[in-house]
Amino acid sequence: MNIKSKILVEFIASFVQKAFILGFFFIGPLYSQNHPSALDSLEQLYSSGTFDQNDELRLLREIIKEQRDREKIEKYCDLLIEKATKADSTQYLFTANLQKGNVYLNKSELSRALEYYQIAAKLASDAEEFDRLALTNITIGGVYSDIGSYAVSIDYYEEGLSQLRDLIKMTSDTTDLVRFEKYLAGALLNAGDVYLKSGDFEKALGYFYESSGLCKKTDYRLGSAYNLGNIGMVYAKQNKPKMAEANLQEAIKILEEEKDYYPVSVYLNYISGIYMDLGQLELAIDYAKRSLDIAITYELKTQMSEANLQLAKLYEQTDELSKSLFHFKNYIATKDSINNTATIQKLANQRTEFEVSQKQSELDLEIQKRKNDKILTYGFLGGMILVSGLAFGLYRRTKFISKTNKLIDEEKKRSDNLLLNILPRDTADELKKSGKVVAKKYESVTVLFTDFEGFTAYAENSPPEKLVESVDLYFSEFDKIMEKYNLEKIKTIGDSYMCAAGLPEQTENHAELMAQAALDIIDFVNKSKQVHAVSDLRFKVRVGMHTGPVVAGVVGKNKFSYDIWGDTVNVASRIESSCEPGKISVSEDTYSLIKDKYRFEDRGEISIKNRSPLNMYYLYKK
Repeated sequence: MNIKSKILVEFIASFVQKAFILGFFFIGPLYSQNHPSALDSLEQLYSSGTFDQNDELRLLREIIKEQRDREKIEKYCDLLIEKATKADSTQYLFTANLQKGNVYLNKSELSRALEYYQIAAKLASDAEEFDRLALTNITIGGVYSDIGSYAVSIDYYEEGLSQLRDLIKMTSDTTDLVRFEKYLAGALLNAGDVYLKSGDFEKALGYFYESSGLCKKTDYRLGSAYNLGNIGMVYAKQNKPKMAEANLQEAIKILEEEKDYYPVSVYLNYISGIYMDLGQLELAIDYAKRSLDIAITYELKTQMSEANLQLAKLYEQTDELSKSLFHFKNYIATKDSINNTATIQKLANQRTEFEVSQKQSELDLEIQKRKNDKILTYGFLGGMILVSGLAFGLYRRTKFISKTNKLIDEEKKRSDNLLLNILPRDTADELKKSGKVVAKKYESVTVLFTDFEGFTAYAENSPPEKLVESVDLYFSEFDKIMEKYNLEKIKTIGDSYMCAAGLPEQTENHAELMAQAALDIIDFVNKSKQVHAVSDLRFKVRVGMHTGPVVAGVVGKNKFSYDIWGDTVNVASRIESSCEPGKISVSEDTYSLIKDKYRFEDRGEISIKNRSPLNMYYLYKK
C-alpha cells in the first residue's frame, strides 16, 4: 500500500540553503514560500553584474533557494555548476547538482535525477562530508524505491543509515546530535517502508519502532504519526486487527490535527479492510467512504483507485450490486490512468539502473583509490592487504553489475512489450526515437466495430467482477484473432471493440483479412455459449465494417494513445449499430472489394444517423 510520508529534513543547513522532503514514496524539494520581491531583488542584483566571484556563487545559491519555477531553477543550477567548476568549489557544486536532481525528480525524470544525485554523492565523498553523503545515499535509496527496485533501494538506505549512526557516535555538539537523530528517524521510517513493501515485516517493524523512539526524543510529532500508522499496517499484514486499528486510529488523529491528509486516506482504507475481515461491513463501508472523500478532495489518484475497489468489494458483499458496479468502474478508470502513466514513465527510465550502476562503480573505484593512496604511506603490507580487499570488492562489484545488467535487459524487454500493447511497432519506434509521431493519412483502410447485445442490462444486474471476467474472455480472444491476421487493435470503449486493417503497414487484401477476422469473431462468440462456463453472461455480438480513407496518429502528451479518425470510422460505427445481433454488416465499399470471395445478402438502403442512406450487405462464409 503506497503512502506519501513527508519527513522534512533540514538538509545540511550550512551548505544547502534549501529544505527538501525525504518520503518513503516520494522525495522532492519543498519550494520556498517567501515573498516574490526577495527573489526579484536577487535576480536584479545578479543581472547588474556588480559582484566578485565568491559573491556570485552565493548569490546564485540564494536565487535557487528562493526560486519556485522549475525551469528557472534548472537554468540557475546550470549557471552555478559552470561558475563553481571554474572556482573549483566543491561546496557549491554539491548544492547545484543536488538541486538539479530535485528538479528532475519533481518532473518524474528519475534517471536524470539519479545522475545528478550520484554526482552530488561523489562530491560529498571526495570532500569527506559524511553528513551530506549519508543523506544523499538515503535520497538515492528513496528514488530506487519509487522505481520499484527494492533490493538496490535497501542497499543505499543501509549505507546511509550506517553513516548516520557513525556521525551520531562521533559528534559531541548537541545541535548536530539532534539534527543527525532527526535525519536518522526519517531514514529509518523510509527504509522500514521499503522492507514493508518487500514483505519483510519483522525488519520493517523494528525500524518503525526505532524511528518512533527518535521522533519522541526529538519532539517530531508528524514523524511519530507516520510510525504509528505504519506499525498499524504491519500488524494488519500480520493478522493482528486490534493492535493494527489502535495504532492506525492514533496516527489518524495526529495527522488530521496536522492537516496531512494523504496518509489519513491510506490508513482509513486499511481500517476498512480490518472491519471487512471481521465481517462488520457497515463500519468497513463508513471508513472506505471517508478514505474516498479525502482522496477526491485532494486529488489523490492512487487512493481514489484503492478506496473505490474497497467499496466495490464491500457493496458486493451487501448485495448492493449497482453501487458495487459504480465503484468498480471508477476503480478501473482511475487504475488505467495510473497504469498508463506508469508505463510511459518506465520507458523514459528504462536505462536508469544501468547508468547508475556504472556511475556507482566509477565512484567506488575513485573512493577506493583515494583510500589506497593514504594507506600505502603506512607500509607495503598495508598496501597489499588493501589491494586484496579492493580485488575482492571489484569482484563483487563486477558480479553486481552483471546481475544488474541482466535485470535491466529484462526490464527493457518488459517496457518495450508494454509500449507495443499501446502502439504499433513502427509508431513505437518513431516515438522512442524522436519523442513524437507525425500523423499519417491512409487512402484505403477497413475499419471494424463490434458490440454486445444487451450489455447495459447485464451490467446493471451482474456482479462487477463477473462482468469484467466475461468481457475479458471475449476481448482476449478477439486480440488473438487480430494477431492471427496481423490486424491493428485500436481500442475498446465499454463493450465496443474497434480494429483496423491496412495500417500501419499498407496491404492490398486488407478488406479480405478483416472479413475473415469478422467471421472468426462470430464463430467464437457462437461457440462460447456452449464451451465456456460464463453462467448467464453470454452475449450476442454485432459486427460492422466499412472501407475508406483514415488519418492515424498518436494523441496525448502524458498518456499516449494510437487512434484513427475520419468519416470512415464514423460510418463503420453506424453500420455496426444498424446490424442484427449475430451478423456481420458491411458497406458497399467493402462489399465491392470482396464480393467474389464470400456470400452476401443485400440489405438494401439503410438509414444511418447524420448521413444519407447507405447500401449494406450481410456477409457469410461461402
